[in-house]
Amino acid sequence: MNPSEHIDELIAKLTDWRGKTLASIRKTILEADRDIIEEWKWMGSPVWSRDGIIAVGNAHKDKVKLTFAHGASLPDPDKLFNAGLGGNAWRAIDLFEGDKINERALKNLVAAAVDYNQIKLKRKAPAGTRAKVHKSKK
Repeated sequence: MNPSEHIDELIAKLTDWRGKTLASIRKTILEADRDIIEEWKWMGSPVWSRDGIIAVGNAHKDKVKLTFAHGASLPDPDKLFNAGLGGNAWRAIDLFEGDKINERALKNLVAAAVDYNQIKLKRKAPAGTRAKVHKSKK
């Protein structure tokens, strides 16, 4: 079973509001960037990645949690983050029954996470693989 099929199965097993919420979050994340890939990690967690982890989704007894790996480094002008605010890296969005997610704001947050991962990746690239800048002679 591939990661997307695992996520489909998880959502299907969540027959209450949590399944619908997780499906909605997933749809919004995948719409934010067509190159995002789905992964299945840590024995049962949906993970969305592009050039590194963007976010992990989990359904708990009373909430759906969407945790951003580098949330502390991301701009959050719409104040989506409401959990994990004391940590150095991770930030989360806890959604409870009846909560609605601002899709535009979530797409912006996902785009910021992709940008963050790509910048971090470029910094890690060995010097020989970076694009060389040539100065023109006057």
